[in-house]
Order: sequence, then structure tokens, then C-alpha cells
Amino acid sequence: MSISAYLKRAGLVFGAAVLSAAALSAQAADPFKVGFVYVGPVGDHGWTYRHDVGRQAIQDEFGNDVETTFVESVPEGADAERVIRKLASSGHDLIFTTSFGFMNPTVKVARDFPGVKFEHATGYKRADNVSTYGARFYEGRAVIGTIAGMMTKTNTVGYIGSFPIPEVVRGINAFTIAMRKVNPDAEVKVVWVNSWYDPGKEADAAKALIDQGADIITQHTDSPAPLQVAEERGVLGFGQASDMSAFAPKSQLTSIIDNWDSYYVDRTRAAMEGSWESSDTWGGIASGMVAFPEYSADVPDDVKAAAEVVREGIIDGSFHPFQGPIMDQSGKEVLPEGEVYDDKTLLGMNFYVQGVQGDLPQ
Repeated sequence: MSISAYLKRAGLVFGAAVLSAAALSAQAADPFKVGFVYVGPVGDHGWTYRHDVGRQAIQDEFGNDVETTFVESVPEGADAERVIRKLASSGHDLIFTTSFGFMNPTVKVARDFPGVKFEHATGYKRADNVSTYGARFYEGRAVIGTIAGMMTKTNTVGYIGSFPIPEVVRGINAFTIAMRKVNPDAEVKVVWVNSWYDPGKEADAAKALIDQGADIITQHTDSPAPLQVAEERGVLGFGQASDMSAFAPKSQLTSIIDNWDSYYVDRTRAAMEGSWESSDTWGGIASGMVAFPEYSADVPDDVKAAAEVVREGIIDGSFHPFQGPIMDQSGKEVLPEGEVYDDKTLLGMNFYVQGVQGDLPQ
């Protein structure tokens, strides 16, 4: 072989080695991919908005080491499986699916992608690569129920429900129990809209409740529409999932804030470091998953103090929103004095407590 041929060949080998090293370096520098599946739009200012704030917290914490993506307004059903599968097959390392109705699609896709880690919000089905997480929103309902009971003048409070699943029923009951502890004459009227996010239906529900005498409106739906109606009609209300005071500065008394930020950052870090394990998390006020903005200036000092007793009691364990005696809607005692419902009962709650008007849809 001539010297020139040898040098040419050596150059090719060297060049290939450089390219190979570059490829390996690029591969090593590939960001950790985290995907999110949302049931509503990120602009709902409620449930999905707060999950997306958590996604942004991941990006802020890890910078270029992480790449986050999301798909919004995904229906709970066949579309959910298609979206989750597409994320899993496109190189995502960790996927958060953020609605109860995504549970079965998540578990199904996870079986086909054992190398991908999945986190499902508010569900109960787990696997080696599937974790579940949720927040004890009912703790927040006890705080705002206390405020409602002390501030209602008509003794009628309106509650807009999304779907009659245990999570929502549990919140209605916690709210009502706390309300009637401070005002035994107060009652709750519920309107179901059968949607997590439908501003039109939510607004109509708020109007109907106000027409029926409700002077305080609360909700387990995701848009600020009910509060905006409350503002227009001169009644009071509570924000849902985020601080909605910008939409109703005169009406919002406070809000329950869903705070997923720390959980999302911690779970992403565990997945990146290899310490992630399948688990179930149900955090509340004490863990910071359930939070509140400042009370409105229109909340009297004695009402603020009573609400704080409930909030602080939940944190230190001296108060539980579901401590007996508890009566069902008919007045029958379902939990004796001094006893507390365990988590299994809370997770399957399917009845109204005394003080809730109307029939629970089955």
C-alpha cells in the first residue's frame, strides 16, 4: 500500500471514529423526555392549568436536561389510548396522565412499554411501571365549607359537580359536613354538568343555583365561569384548582389550589436517577399538594380564624373532615361519634351526607 493510500485510509478511519464519538456524545446529551396528557385545555385556569404549571416546574428545575411535551383536551376513551401510545412510542421516558378516565388506557399502554414509566392522576390501578397519585382535595373542601357556613345569609349554597364519581362526591360531603358544623341550618344544592370543562354549562349551572336562592357558589369543575357569574349576580364563591380572583375579585372568598409542582419535580428526578419505583401518593394540606391563596378582605376575621382552626387541625392531625358522628342524607347515622372513615371508604364514597339536597346520580 502506498503512503498516500495508507494516509487516506487512516483519515477515513479517524473520521469514522470522530463521527462515532460525536454520535455517542449526542446520544448521551439527549434530554430526558417527559410527556403529559391533559383532559382539558391548558388555558382552563383550573385543573389542567395547574398540571401544566407543574410541567413548567420540571422544565425550570432541570433545564436542557429535560424535554417536556403535552397534549391537551384529550377525551377520556379511545383517543386517550392513542395519545398515550404515541408518546410512549416516540421516546418519552416518563408520562403523566392527568385524569381519572385515563386509567385503563394508561395501564394498557404500560403493558406494551415496560421500559417507560407512567404516572396516573387520581386512579387506583398500578403496575411495576405505573404509579398513581392524587390530592386530598376534600381537606380543602372542609376549610371552604366552614367559610360558607358562616357567611351564607340564605342558608343555601350551590355546588357545581362534574361527574358523580367518589372524588367529587367526597368533596361535596366534606364541604357539607364542615358547613353544617358551624351552621346546622345550611344546605347544599348540587347541579351536575357531566363535564370537567364546559364554561357554558358551568355558567348555566351557576345561574340556576343562584335563581334557587344560593348566595355562595362553589364547584368541582375547571373553568372560572361559575365565579364570573357569581360576580355578575353579586354573590360569593370559591375558586377551583387555582387562584381565580382575577376573574372575580369581588366574589372569590378563597380558592383551593392544586399544587403538583414538587411532586412532578421529585418524580422526574427519581426517574432520571434510576430510583423511581411504583407507588401510590395521596397528599393533602400538610404535604402542600392542597393550598390556598390569601383570604379575601371581605372574609371577616372570625371566619378566617375558624377556617384556620380547620386547616391547622388537618395539618397537625387533631381534625379530620370525616369524623363521626356522620349522618347520611336520610338522617341515619353511618359513622359513630369519634370514629373516622379510612381511606378505602373515602375512595369509594357513593352517598350524600345530611344537608345535601337532591338525588345522587347512579
